[in-house]
Amino acid sequence: MEISKVIEKLAGRQPEILGHEQLLKYAVLLPLIEVHNETHILFEVRSMSLRRQPGEICFPGGKVDPEDLDQKQCAIRETSEELGINKQDIANVIPLDFMMSTTHNIIYPFIGTITKPKQINPNLSEVGEVFTVPLSYFRKTKPRIHNINFQIVPEEGFPFDLIIGGENYQWQQRAIEEYFYQYDGKVIWGLTARILAHFLELLDLEK
Repeated sequence: MEISKVIEKLAGRQPEILGHEQLLKYAVLLPLIEVHNETHILFEVRSMSLRRQPGEICFPGGKVDPEDLDQKQCAIRETSEELGINKQDIANVIPLDFMMSTTHNIIYPFIGTITKPKQINPNLSEVGEVFTVPLSYFRKTKPRIHNINFQIVPEEGFPFDLIIGGENYQWQQRAIEEYFYQYDGKVIWGLTARILAHFLELLDLEK
């Protein structure tokens, strides 16, 4: 193939994460509400009847469906379904940085305001309860951070003979940071805490 044909073939393309077609995509919303004239962040406690992560604290969200126009609309839809509110009552939806989870899913987080919090009526099949935390608490409270170290274990039959170093190859060790916030007996950690920390970092950049 001639160079001009290569350039013509690829010119103007928008880059994506390599292999994104095989990755599951999720969208979540970090909901902001006003409580007694103060900004709060709303959290959900997952129903104990759920198969995955029952009882854990999270933000509203879920898998991006083919019917969703985009990730933003998915976040709005999921929040509406889980909190029992109208989509029109979710305003000022702004994207945060998207991220890869440790299970190789793509997570698209957004912030948004719930304009009629008194209308919240959680879907009990998914949400055990909701609670709020003042934004001011998180802005003055640093999370605890702990590392999770990954162990590399090549599968049986791995072709060590094809790589320099063979079975003595020096694999690069990998770790991820886990964030923990505690408030009124509740523990916010995992992906939810990482999204929260990212949001707070963006606010600090604007000081």
